[in-house]
Amino acid sequence: MRYTPIAYTKYLKGLNKTYLMSRQGKILDALSVKSWDMAPGNTSITPKAYFLDGQLERIKAIIFTPDAVAIMKGGQTITNQPTRAYLLKDVWMLDGAIYKGLHRFVMHHHSKLKPSMYYFPSMVVDTEINDATIYNTYDGHSYFFDWLVDDCCMYPLAASEGVPVTSDLFSHADAPLYESVFEMNPVRTHRAYLKQAIFFDDDWGNNASKHERFMLHRSKLLAKFPNPKHPGVFILRGQTGVSRKLVNELELAQTLQDTYGFRIVDVAKQSAAEIISACVGAQVIVGIEGSHMAHGLMVLEPETSILILQPPHRFTAVLKLTADMAGIHYGFVVGIPKEDGFYIAAEEVQKTIALLPTT
Repeated sequence: MRYTPIAYTKYLKGLNKTYLMSRQGKILDALSVKSWDMAPGNTSITPKAYFLDGQLERIKAIIFTPDAVAIMKGGQTITNQPTRAYLLKDVWMLDGAIYKGLHRFVMHHHSKLKPSMYYFPSMVVDTEINDATIYNTYDGHSYFFDWLVDDCCMYPLAASEGVPVTSDLFSHADAPLYESVFEMNPVRTHRAYLKQAIFFDDDWGNNASKHERFMLHRSKLLAKFPNPKHPGVFILRGQTGVSRKLVNELELAQTLQDTYGFRIVDVAKQSAAEIISACVGAQVIVGIEGSHMAHGLMVLEPETSILILQPPHRFTAVLKLTADMAGIHYGFVVGIPKEDGFYIAAEEVQKTIALLPTT
């Protein structure tokens, strides 16, 4: 299909507000011909995290989870919303965005696209899909953790309702391995007309259905990468991703290796398969807060532990909410600003490990 230049220009000028393709249920509901609950919601109570006295006072800034401190203290009631589905007709997927009428839903951060693609989508559409299902979100395309924990958990819903469709403009480096293990085989395109498409709201909390899908993916990983029980793993982040430099990261990893027999893996140097293989069977996984910790969180068994080394200027409870859902004990240590990053004393890490329950 092709638009005439005049029609194309008039359309772009008439676009209403641009939205992120994430948690837009109210808007999708207004645009849909049908919407329904695919799974009920529920409530859950957050368990107290494991941490030493004085840690919360070190926090300089909180990101992503405004109620992070309350979540760490435990006893917080979390409302996990129902999983919702929305059926829309006559939808366009163009250069990393979804267009429905005069509404645009962005799937990629503009930094991942050429400016021309972001502001002036293609006039040419080469794919038509009758019953598409959209399982990817803006957050999932932006952060590996959200893709692995949220978007991948939405895929079974998408596959049950139609043809799963995703953008072919960008994917995470480790996505192919997980897609293979999870048996994900979406249609990849960025120039498509979707005769009808189903969208989902599944990341407003972790309801029972999402928990089941998360556990299904965990079981597939454990079947693919079996490994006996062992003390733990330190996942090195280094300078990958958004900067959060732990100035003594390698020193801490080596201390845990010497003291407890921890394995050390490096996300900058090792494959996802190698990291997953090392993490399976671990009693404790330790590392700087970030998406790379999802490799370990996905394969930890219930009643094991994850210990997060938190930068003081970007404290968050994102990983804890997933750990709580999966029945994993969560501990943390908050760093102290030093040089161009932060510092954490080995003694504090060891004392926090001592607080964690053992299996």
